[in-house]
Amino acid sequence: MPYREEAEPLERPGQPGVHQARLLADAAALKRFSRRGFLAGAGASTVLAADMLFTRRVQAERRVNRILQVPDDFADAYYPNASWFLFPGFKTSWEEAQWILNALRGALNKRGMLAAVGYSNQGLDIDQVVSAVIEHVRAKKLTKLYFYGHSFGGMVATQVAARLRELHGVEVEFILLDSSPYSRSDVLDESWFDGVVFLYESGFRFPSVLRGSYELGERVIHKDERTWRQIIDQSWEQLSPIAPSSVLIQSESAYIYHFDGSLFVDQLGGARMAYIGNPNDRTVRYQGARNAWSAVFAPRMVSADLQTVGALPAHASPGWSPLVYRPIVDKLMDEFFPLPRGGSRVSIF
Repeated sequence: MPYREEAEPLERPGQPGVHQARLLADAAALKRFSRRGFLAGAGASTVLAADMLFTRRVQAERRVNRILQVPDDFADAYYPNASWFLFPGFKTSWEEAQWILNALRGALNKRGMLAAVGYSNQGLDIDQVVSAVIEHVRAKKLTKLYFYGHSFGGMVATQVAARLRELHGVEVEFILLDSSPYSRSDVLDESWFDGVVFLYESGFRFPSVLRGSYELGERVIHKDERTWRQIIDQSWEQLSPIAPSSVLIQSESAYIYHFDGSLFVDQLGGARMAYIGNPNDRTVRYQGARNAWSAVFAPRMVSADLQTVGALPAHASPGWSPLVYRPIVDKLMDEFFPLPRGGSRVSIF
């Protein structure tokens, strides 16, 4: 008979098997695993799970445009039929929009309640923004509207005002343009817009990591406009769950790229406009933008000479520099929208 080698038995009498040995080793490792390590791991897992749930909730909530109200006891009591609407600037989150309103509250609350437009993370759609605004106007029975256009938000505010009048017969009293570009030629980093808009309209969407790298690089390049604290805070904000989505930012870029303010010149009714900005602005060409708005909207432009010199960053920074902005807003409103004689000029803030 041919020789056949017998297979070695898996377990030998009196000795633990392979599986038993593995169990014993795992038990020994578990015993060495400290309670502190276990608690740290459990805690990290809990934080991660909470962050995922928070991110999912935020993303779901921001699929639609929303009017974000900032409660103010004084304005709510004395001006229940008037409201400011802040149209946030490029890459500005819902939270930052409310922060700006809070920073300017002492100047704004003397004429109306406070509200901001939260843009949908699905992308900028002017018709949907108009729908959100008119729903709020009707729900609150508002009769006086004041628009604050923060940076590119001035473009949006102007078109929304025109559409409100055209579609719903609702006129805006005042549009304040804060460092708003009139066209893409007013954007200093115009070449970057060319690339972003081309990719967006070709169907490409920027991953968040690439966007975050750009955010940091852009702010470091313009370091003279910001402190290091502002650079870090603003860059982290763009990578947080509450940051505007890449799709929204790309659609905002496309909106700026194609904006033509001359289309709305005859559609604003009796609305008055004012332009404020900073000659040291390194994001928007202050002089070019100011001159363009003033020329095209000359019949309704009541002021274009007030400057936000001293604000940091130099471009559209009411949240960072409220002490520079508040006197300017006060001056404009007192001059062109004076309070009734004997009316209260006292703010609780």
